[in-house]
Amino acid sequence: MQKRRISREVKLGVFFVVGLLVFIWGVNYLKGIDVLARQLRFHVVYEEVDGLLESNPVSLNGVKIGQVDRIAFHPDGSGRVVVTAIVRQHIPIPANSRAQLSGDIIGEKEIRIIMGDAPHGISPGDTLAGSVQPGLAEEISRQIIPFRDRAEQLMIQADSLLTALNIVLGPENRVKLESSIDRFSQTMASIDHTARQTELFISEESDRLGAILANIESITRNLEDNKDVLNHILQNMSDISDLFAGDQFAQTMEQVGESVSSMNRVMHAIESGEGSAALLLNDDSLYIQLRDASGQLEHLLEDIRKNPKNYFRISVFGR
Repeated sequence: MQKRRISREVKLGVFFVVGLLVFIWGVNYLKGIDVLARQLRFHVVYEEVDGLLESNPVSLNGVKIGQVDRIAFHPDGSGRVVVTAIVRQHIPIPANSRAQLSGDIIGEKEIRIIMGDAPHGISPGDTLAGSVQPGLAEEISRQIIPFRDRAEQLMIQADSLLTALNIVLGPENRVKLESSIDRFSQTMASIDHTARQTELFISEESDRLGAILANIESITRNLEDNKDVLNHILQNMSDISDLFAGDQFAQTMEQVGESVSSMNRVMHAIESGEGSAALLLNDDSLYIQLRDASGQLEHLLEDIRKNPKNYFRISVFGR
């Protein structure tokens, strides 16, 4: 039986198909897609995907489990972006998981799966909830904004302070300020001089101060030793105070008042010329008579001194 020979065209066709399949497999392999493994395709909707590219990784707990397959606008015309991702199907992803768009320090984007706790996993074609992690620039900006606002406030306050200083340090106020500074310097010099004088006085009078302190200590000790005597004196003073506050003292003061009133009446009668005492004080004839009698008595005493024989008789023998 004559063998059927395969034509050259068929061989070329088979070779072309096999080469095309190998090429497609190689391209997908280089992209990280294993066309021979079972894969799960899902979708995520974002408001924007700045920096995200097709073939960017999809990771779970830092381990790559798939990649971004397609990026397109949402068909509803809202401008949102639908990202289609492919992951290995044997990795269970709960239905309430989130797909967070994040980037590293050099700006490379990826989708991180944040696991949920739903009892069942996603199915091919499901849509996961999407979220966007702030990038490094956004985080730095968010941290710097409060400092920027504070710096602006400080600049405004500094400007107000400089304006006030310009007013205070005007020509007229500058002269007053310099005068005040000079007076303050003089005051400080006076205080320093007083302090030096005080220090010198204390140094020179240290012995006397020591003696004074010793005397004070001795007095204090004596007061402590004579505490009973002081208590007795204070008790007596308290008794005297009680006596002044008693009824007897009041009666005595009342009698003194009456005596003073009587004395006032007598003095008034004398001044008005009533009674013998008034005549004695007001009539000068009695004074004149007393003066004449005093003169005569003086002459008599002088005559007795000169001529005692005329008044005294002295006998030696008793005759």
